Amino acid sequence: MSHDAAMTPGPQGDGHGRKRRRPAPRKRRRGLKITLGVVLVLLLAAGGTAYWLYSSLDGNIKGVDLDKAIGDDRPQKLPTSGQNLLVLGSDSRAGSNGGLAGGNVSGARSDTALMIHIPEGRSSATAVSIPRDTLVARPECVKSDGSALPPKERVMFNSVYSLAGPACVVKTVEKMSGVRMDHYLEIDFAGFKELVDAIGGVTVNVDEPIRDEESGLDLTTGSHKLNGTESLAFVRTRHGIGDGSDLGRIGLQQQFMMSLLSEVKSQDLLGSPTKSYKIADSLTQSLTTDSGLDSLTKLAEFARSMDGVDPASMETIMLPVAYDKIDPNRVVAAEPQATELWKAIRNDAEIPESAKKSPATGG
Repeated sequence: MSHDAAMTPGPQGDGHGRKRRRPAPRKRRRGLKITLGVVLVLLLAAGGTAYWLYSSLDGNIKGVDLDKAIGDDRPQKLPTSGQNLLVLGSDSRAGSNGGLAGGNVSGARSDTALMIHIPEGRSSATAVSIPRDTLVARPECVKSDGSALPPKERVMFNSVYSLAGPACVVKTVEKMSGVRMDHYLEIDFAGFKELVDAIGGVTVNVDEPIRDEESGLDLTTGSHKLNGTESLAFVRTRHGIGDGSDLGRIGLQQQFMMSLLSEVKSQDLLGSPTKSYKIADSLTQSLTTDSGLDSLTKLAEFARSMDGVDPASMETIMLPVAYDKIDPNRVVAAEPQATELWKAIRNDAEIPESAKKSPATGG
């Protein structure tokens, strides 16, 4: 027997007469690989990049190159202006959206519009809702077929999307605000419903009963956990609250957005890879972004950079509007409040209270 063999305990002993069973080398290597794989998954998830594991989902996301579509006719990006994100909820009834409420409506419009401003430091945020019935000056845009859409005064804000697509909506918001949009994110009705169902519902608090015969939404005062279909009715209801206008439901939309963000932030994605995949799959299939966010890697990096923003402390504001003097069913930006609001956002400054007061409230 060699020296090495004499000094090395065999599989039946440990050199002291005691027997010891070792795992077979092949099983040991396999177990090590599984362990390393699990550790890798946990490290990636803990770092906020678990979605990288689902790179096949990248193809679900539709991207829009804003710089190419808009060109140089954009506001200057100021060095201390934070980050600005335009979020649209699209009411397209195409594809899987056709079976949802209002499925007989042709075309698509921007049903919900939020301009989210994240100041430098990314520890807070402000969400400005733009009422869909606001009359705006639409700039010249290029339509999806390459033809030119001439500028026009006094058009409904939500009509811009259906006529010329997302890039024109971004350009319109930039023209009316003087604020350059860093990113664009759009989710359609089906994606919104599936996202809520994927996270197990969203809890909202209702201050007064809501009964909307058109959507079927019937909520009593108190706390309610809404599924995807109920959530869609909640953010779209306009007949069960206020004066029945778009302004009345903006408060509900803002409340729901805060609840949704809080719910997503609290989800135990690390402990449930299946749920994280389901959320990623449902979200990406109905998501359109600018080219700076059109992959899971980019989305994860952006989300991680905003991890310090607490949804509970996000300020929600409606663009100050007044009822139009020609058509009382429409609203226009109220002055000087709107100018003060956009100026504060451009300069990454605190928004004055006077800029948050809207003459038209929707009851």
